[in-house]
Order: sequence, then structure tokens, then C-alpha cells
Amino acid sequence: MFDEKYMRFAIELAKKGTGAVNPNPLVGAVIVKDGRIIGQGYHKAYGGLHAEREAFKSLTESAENADMYVTLEPCCHYGKQPPCVEAIVEHKIKRVYVGSDDPNKLVSGKGYEYLKSHGIEVHTHILKEECDALNDIFFYYITTGLPFVVMKYAMTLDGKIAAYTGESKWISNEASRYNSQELRNLASGIMVGIGTVIKDNPMLTCRLDGGHNPVRIICDTNMKIPLDSNIVKTSKDVPTILAVGEHIKRACQADGELADRYNNLISNGIEIVFTEEKDNRISLKALMKYLGEKKIDSIILEGGGTLNYAAIEEDIVSEIIIYMAPKVLGGKEAPTAVGGKGFENPDLAKKFILKEIRQFDEDVFLKYISKV
Repeated sequence: MFDEKYMRFAIELAKKGTGAVNPNPLVGAVIVKDGRIIGQGYHKAYGGLHAEREAFKSLTESAENADMYVTLEPCCHYGKQPPCVEAIVEHKIKRVYVGSDDPNKLVSGKGYEYLKSHGIEVHTHILKEECDALNDIFFYYITTGLPFVVMKYAMTLDGKIAAYTGESKWISNEASRYNSQELRNLASGIMVGIGTVIKDNPMLTCRLDGGHNPVRIICDTNMKIPLDSNIVKTSKDVPTILAVGEHIKRACQADGELADRYNNLISNGIEIVFTEEKDNRISLKALMKYLGEKKIDSIILEGGGTLNYAAIEEDIVSEIIIYMAPKVLGGKEAPTAVGGKGFENPDLAKKFILKEIRQFDEDVFLKYISKV
């Protein structure tokens, strides 16, 4: 009979890999024998040992006839690491309790079959909902090949993301801003439009101690990014992708001012991607396909109203996170989170489902997931 506390411990272990394992899943594993934990581990870094092998590495005694609790179906294929199912069999584990099924076609169900064929008891869907919640990003990415996009913004009670003057520091409180940095640490990439770069001159880095910087992705159709911007000045240290319109490709490869700018940006370590266009701007769907192929499994979208509307219109947004502050700014010229042309009527609006409500001091945290 399983004990939930061991799976809960495995879940907490899995979370320690946040920000370090993308595009792999977060996984934790615990080995239990005679009511004692004799091994534990989690997937620490992309390319490193998987959680099961980390747990075996930490064994304090033989795992023969022990139980293993693991948050995700053990892998059965060769990747950067050998199959975990082989290690489970070699250590003569008696029972395996699993939280989530792995949707990866290389694994899905096959991990269970391998273990059962070697005489190991397999019990699935232990605290499945909690285990599934660890890997929303991985599940989406592994089944679509596209990044999981989270649109994030702070707004007032009347839906403003800045005052009519453009001033936005600070809409949200310190606790909300700290949580926002935690989201940056979780994601592989962070994306804004050129308008945000010109207006705010942001760094787009993670300010948590020990946090990792997501890849910066700038949507800049006409390659207008200022060469003295913080993005350009720090691009040798922080990976940066500049998505520009394919219509300027020829000009960038010829002599002239645009070619000089292109070469300057390249020399600063920026990767420039010539991207298909839609309505005289970057096609975000085409860009997502490219980023997915680069193993960027998740993106925090911190754009202004123009980019946010384009993301909604092209249907690339999987989740929306809002920090709602108890303030009213007013002003018909004050910007809102989503601008653009807008939809003709409410029936055509993109619909989302409320997933979570929390509070950060007086701010309200809202998480919505795509209805589709």
C-alpha cells in the first residue's frame, strides 16, 4: 500500500530542478524500504542524470525489494542518459508508484510495460493532479513542439498597465514583482516587442539570487533596436534573439546602413532570425515554430498592448497571469494590456478558464489557461 507522503516528498524534490532542466520535465524520485527513505533524487540539469538514477546514486543500502515513488513515468529510451527502467530493474525494486504518464511518444506507456515485463509492480496516477501540475510546460512542448507561452502583466482595477504619461513603476507591489521574477526563472525565454525596448530600455534578466536568465526574444520587424540599449550592451552575456521581418534580409546582406546595423548586432552576440511576416509584422506562429526547434519550451510574454494582441490573435497564448493592484488610474489614453484592432464582438473573443487565484499582500494574482 502506498503512502502519499513519499510522493509529496518526490514532488518537492522535483521542484528543485525549476529553471535548470528545460526542455526536460521536472521529476523527483524517492526510494523507500521498510518504512525508511534510503534514496532520493531529482533531475538537476538538462543533460544530467534523471531523478531515478540520482536516487540510486544516493542509496544508503541495497534497494532490493524496495518501493520507488517517482513523479513521472520512468523513461525507456536512450537520450542524453540511458533508460531509467533498466536501472530500476538492475536494483531489484519491487514496486513503483508513479504520478504522471509521460506523453512523449518514445516513452508513453512503454516505461510501464518494460517494468511489468520484468516482474515489477506498477501503480499509476498517484497524486496525479499534483504531479501533472509540475509539468504543464513539458506536456505542451513535447506534444506540440511549440513553446508554452505565458502572457504576464500587472494592471490596476480599471485595467490600466500604465498611467496616461506612460509611467508604470510601480503598478504591482514588491511581493508580486518577486513572483514575477520566479516566473522568469522558470521559463526558457522572455519575449517583448521593440516598442517596449525603446520605451523602457529593460534588461529582461532574472533578478533572483541564483536564478537563470531566460533567452531574450525581441520582436523587431524593421530592426530598429537602439544599439546603445541595455539589450544590445548585455547580449554577449545574456543569450538574445532578434526576430526581424524577412523583407529586410536582402538589405542586411548588402552594403548600406541596415547592413552595418546588422553586422553590429551580430558582433554583439545577437542571433538575428529573419521571420515570415503577417500584416507587416512578425508572424508569431512562424517564430514559435523556430523557437520550438531551438528547444525553447516556454516563453514569458511581457509585451505591450500591440504584441499582446498579436499573440492573442495568432492564438499562441497558453496561459495568462495577471497581477491586479487595488488602484484606479483612469485616463482614456492610459494603455491597457491588450491593444490592437480588437475583435468585433464578445462572441469572437478568445476565451480563457480561471485556474488559480492568490494574493500577494493587497495584489490579486490571477491565472487563466487557454480554453482550447
